[in-house]
Amino acid sequence: MKYKSVFDIIGPVMVGPSSSHTAGAVRIGLVARKLFGRKPAWARISFYGSFAETYRGHGTDVAIAAGLLGFDTFDERLPNALEIAREEAVDVSFSTEEAIPHHPNTVRLWIGDDEGELELVGISIGGGKIEIVELNGFALKLSGHHPALLIMHNDRYGTIGAVASVLAKRKINIGHMEVSRKEKGKEALMAIEVDQPLTDDLIQELEQLPNIIQVAKLAD
Repeated sequence: MKYKSVFDIIGPVMVGPSSSHTAGAVRIGLVARKLFGRKPAWARISFYGSFAETYRGHGTDVAIAAGLLGFDTFDERLPNALEIAREEAVDVSFSTEEAIPHHPNTVRLWIGDDEGELELVGISIGGGKIEIVELNGFALKLSGHHPALLIMHNDRYGTIGAVASVLAKRKINIGHMEVSRKEKGKEALMAIEVDQPLTDDLIQELEQLPNIIQVAKLAD
């Protein structure tokens, strides 16, 4: 992978011990929390590869729980995240999987409450950096380090162009964009990382476009 600065190599300001197994895990949990939009009532977390072998010793379980509670990598409450989750009645459980992942530091999070559920697969790629590679069964590539739009829509002609036109009108630059679908003509997912902040009125405008089912934003 390419690093933009020495700080990418050193890693983020964090409560240790490992940028890959701790800081990256916090950020995966935090992205899941932001996409879910609230604190979940329960979380089922499965570790793969290196995560499965070392998650207890490296505090990856604690880190994931911290992210789900909304804690960042430098939050002093991080070491006590599992205890805090219990105090706040968040039911968190962990398991390991024998399947061989594409990346050794892989985790699957299934979280929810009485109002809904979310399933997410994330990988920690080093230096505290992450990628979200699956969301509710849709493949994607989301860094979690930039403002992003996740747009569930019907797979119809002109939908992508309509979204791009709204962003262009507001002078919002697209840094990365991809579309994932499970079946032609059915539901699809747009993942768009941008360079500018995302406002609520932008979300509302996008929601009014034809074929749009749901719009979620991920703030930097």
